[in-house]
Amino acid sequence: MKPSMLIIDDDTAVLTSCQRIFTEEGFAVTTTTNPVEGLELAKHNEYTVILCDWHMPELDGMNVVARLETDAPESAVVMISGYPSVGRATEAMKRGAMDYLAKPFTPEEIAATVKKAIAGKLDREKKVMGRFEKILGKFPTQSVDDKVPKTIAETVAETVGVVKATSPWFSLFVLGVMAGAYIGFGGLFSASVTFDMPADLGTGLKKLVTGATFSLGLMLVVIAGAELFTGNTLMVSSVMTGRVTWQKVLAKWGLVYAANFLGSILLALLFYYSGLWKAGGDALGAVAVKTAHAKVNLHLGEAFVRAIGCNWMVCLAVWMALAARQTVSKIFAIFFPIMGFVAIGFEHCVANMYFIPAGIFLSRWAGLAPEGVDLTTLTWSAFFLKNLVPVTIGNTIGGVVFVGMGYWGAYLRSSE
Repeated sequence: MKPSMLIIDDDTAVLTSCQRIFTEEGFAVTTTTNPVEGLELAKHNEYTVILCDWHMPELDGMNVVARLETDAPESAVVMISGYPSVGRATEAMKRGAMDYLAKPFTPEEIAATVKKAIAGKLDREKKVMGRFEKILGKFPTQSVDDKVPKTIAETVAETVGVVKATSPWFSLFVLGVMAGAYIGFGGLFSASVTFDMPADLGTGLKKLVTGATFSLGLMLVVIAGAELFTGNTLMVSSVMTGRVTWQKVLAKWGLVYAANFLGSILLALLFYYSGLWKAGGDALGAVAVKTAHAKVNLHLGEAFVRAIGCNWMVCLAVWMALAARQTVSKIFAIFFPIMGFVAIGFEHCVANMYFIPAGIFLSRWAGLAPEGVDLTTLTWSAFFLKNLVPVTIGNTIGGVVFVGMGYWGAYLRSSE
């Protein structure tokens, strides 16, 4: 295909000279002395090369070059000027010109400059395409459709559970500490936006807002990446299919559980030393103490049953997040089950690893004693024996039995 050229210059002698030179070089040459007309021509036609003068009465050549970068990105632009300077040449290149040539020039000089500009343009396009192909190569070629339940069950049993059970101990420990802090972030966020909600708005609305904000915690765990004990109960699928042993799974559960506890305590200490609990005249701190007090005074049976319901929903949130292939889909998959379990009033052991120690720190070290709260019952022994133990057992049953083994039985159990 014959190469084409557009020349924009108010000097007719230059137009005539360049037209003769490049016609002999085999170009189809179009000329204009009007820069506005030149822009219109470039916008509606494809040119291999565009020569543009810098100093023109109707429109500055620098502005023309900048416009050509948008209107004619496929063209190699060369600026020519009778007022040469290093600064002007640099500015022209910044605005999109491939080269710059000072007037007067010989036929050989302009021909060589145009040839160099075309080669440079092709080389730049190849580099851009190469980068684009590399970027595309990083994206999976698989469908963006969400996974069906049977596929999720296979993924959990054959991939997710196996990877977690065989991951390095140090990596799991670090990710476990992060998860404990992330769930604590969700708890702190929910308390921070609801502690002063007017009572006349109703308990239901406050629970809804609390749940909606608390969902931040599991979003951070799943999307940012961390290891959460309650979600890891789904590893039972890998045991039931024979991919890993109970010994490996129980060992990794213990490690992650301890790391979650450490991360939760860390955030509770940060909350205390940050002084954020002083918000609203210590009202936020008072709510933290009341929350902790209420949790350690739950009936053991109630705490246990609430914990089953909690991790049933938490594991469903993780399960649905595994179905989603896009981040925004994962957010929505997590949001509603987590909002639901918090609004209902279920109990989560890792969340309580933050809530109850935070209340203990504030009652002991800051001397917060909200009216109607018996601080003698808010102790470490009450935390472990009356809440953490039954809630952990309930969470384990909720995740293992109702989600992990449930979907294993539905989709993966051998017919034999």
